[in-house]
Amino acid sequence: MTAELGASERAAVLIEALPYILRFWGKVVVIKYGGNVLTPTDGDPMAEGEKPTEAEALASFAEDVVLMRSVGMLPVVVHGGGPQIGDLMERLGKVPEFRDGMRVTDAETLEIASMVLIGKVNREIVSAMNVHGSLAVGLSGEDAKMITATARDATLGFVGDVEVVDPSILQRLLAEGIIPVVATIAGDTKGQSYNINADAVAGAIAAALHAEKLVCMTDVTGLRSDPDDPSSRLRRVSVDQLDAMVTSGAASSGMIPKVEACARAVRAGVPRAHILDGRVPHALLLEVFSDRGVGTMIFREGEVLT
Repeated sequence: MTAELGASERAAVLIEALPYILRFWGKVVVIKYGGNVLTPTDGDPMAEGEKPTEAEALASFAEDVVLMRSVGMLPVVVHGGGPQIGDLMERLGKVPEFRDGMRVTDAETLEIASMVLIGKVNREIVSAMNVHGSLAVGLSGEDAKMITATARDATLGFVGDVEVVDPSILQRLLAEGIIPVVATIAGDTKGQSYNINADAVAGAIAAALHAEKLVCMTDVTGLRSDPDDPSSRLRRVSVDQLDAMVTSGAASSGMIPKVEACARAVRAGVPRAHILDGRVPHALLLEVFSDRGVGTMIFREGEVLT
């Protein structure tokens, strides 16, 4: 059990956070919250007795986002729900099919994905935040034509890519002090719906909103020089180094969409992107408001870091 902080230590924590609060006042931060954060997997770095339940993990995340909003930041949450979609498919007797790591999405699977993302995960996140006040509103990429999608590959069915982001509905909500919570279902120009990777959506929204930060929360400790060695976490990586990591295989599998989203956002003008382990209690606050974060920070090549 962690020892309780004394008065001076508590004061030191607040003082450390102060310059970050001042720096990010009024700035947009896009946070991608992965469905796998809610469902700890094998290899979790925490001891079994320390693992939070799904409800505890969600409550902790909601507290972090509400606190960010309360100190003047403008958070936008984009969420996935892959494990939850898989669970419901299994309960309905439908066998998931994947190609190159992507879920093949026929009409029935799309309906299941929409039910889970919009009707379950989105509502749970919004409700967890609204415990603290009238703060959050849930929506999907289809609302106000926020996201226009295109089909990724005919063999994948209704899996889409982001073609255009219209951030106007998000800007209006942020101006009203509302935290938007975005489910990643979006339609094309003809009204056909698609399921889109949440990392890609978060990166595109961060770029469209000219966000100060993109934070991708997942179930690993960050980028590693050796994917199999948790102690090899890299604290800072440039976007050019990201490209090399993908080429070398240091970033592979499920990490690739996160790397691509972060690189897209930073190259589009977002000053910082972060990949961190969302299973660590209050990881979001530790990354944003402390001198030494808990994940990996991505920055533009040649930039002088302060």
